[in-house]
Amino acid sequence: MKVLVTGSAGFIGNHLAKRLVDEGHEVVGIDNINSYYDESLKQARLDRIRGYDSFYEEKLDISNNDAVDDCFARHKPDYVVHLAAQAGVRYSIESPQSYVQSNLVGFANILEACRNHPVKHLVFASSSSIYGASRKMPYGERDITDHQINLYSASKKSNEAMAHAYSHLYDIPVTGLRFFTVYGDWGRPDMAFFKFANAIVKGETIDVYNRGNMTRDFTYVGDIIEGIIQVLTKPAKTDTKWDAKQPKPGSSGVAAYKIYNIGCGKPVKLMHYIEVLEKCLGRKAEKNLMEMQAGDVLDTCADITELARDTGYSPSTTVEEGMQKFADWFLDYYQIDQN
Repeated sequence: MKVLVTGSAGFIGNHLAKRLVDEGHEVVGIDNINSYYDESLKQARLDRIRGYDSFYEEKLDISNNDAVDDCFARHKPDYVVHLAAQAGVRYSIESPQSYVQSNLVGFANILEACRNHPVKHLVFASSSSIYGASRKMPYGERDITDHQINLYSASKKSNEAMAHAYSHLYDIPVTGLRFFTVYGDWGRPDMAFFKFANAIVKGETIDVYNRGNMTRDFTYVGDIIEGIIQVLTKPAKTDTKWDAKQPKPGSSGVAAYKIYNIGCGKPVKLMHYIEVLEKCLGRKAEKNLMEMQAGDVLDTCADITELARDTGYSPSTTVEEGMQKFADWFLDYYQIDQN
């Protein structure tokens, strides 16, 4: 296969690109390597795959329509996995315009490129944050997702609607994956587990929101990659059981369109997560217990029944196993003495 992966210098995108080239596929990696977080980490991720003859690096911004179209025209990918986005719930409160450009304009450009240069399947990143203010647990793909509480999740909601429209109009098979709190080696420094680790090894205090009284469906990145691989070669199809008079979210009777949750399905208390990280790093954390932060949600839990049924997806990495892999990488990458 020739697979175009956007966000190839990012956390999930880089893991996916490496898995694909390791399996002998051709990968076209798109990334603008912006300064949202440490650019040297992004370059180090790319260095893991730059030595492969089957990896083609394209440094461009997906908000540039001409550049995106030219890339598709030159490489003619069979499949597209769109993971590039302005990430982060909290940053969306500070810098909303960057989310409009990357997550809305950028995604529209990817859809246009898939229209003009037809592909077998477009898989794109959505988010568990799309469930917004809902407290119905576990979250299911057929649940209503109309009550967004931050711009990041609103942009992902928009992506799902845009994808459905393009699939219907231009016969593009599209699958959206709602990621649930992905963690692991080569992770993003703006994510909680990375911030916690950095503070713990420096002996600094960590901020624990809502006094730690929340749960998350933590999913190890290796399980996420396995799920993406399983979905990729199973293009979405029109749902023959879909009823236009009683339409259900998550699939469609007028488009080759499907939405899946992709998580672990086993929520973990935040305090337990921190305790596991402390053990893996061999250090205790000083905690600053704070109130709930604006734009955040209390709990997340994925119902992964549909993804398991359709693809055989079965996440197997425990928080203890996954966090040890992250901690080992973190201590090695930043050359931190464990003694």
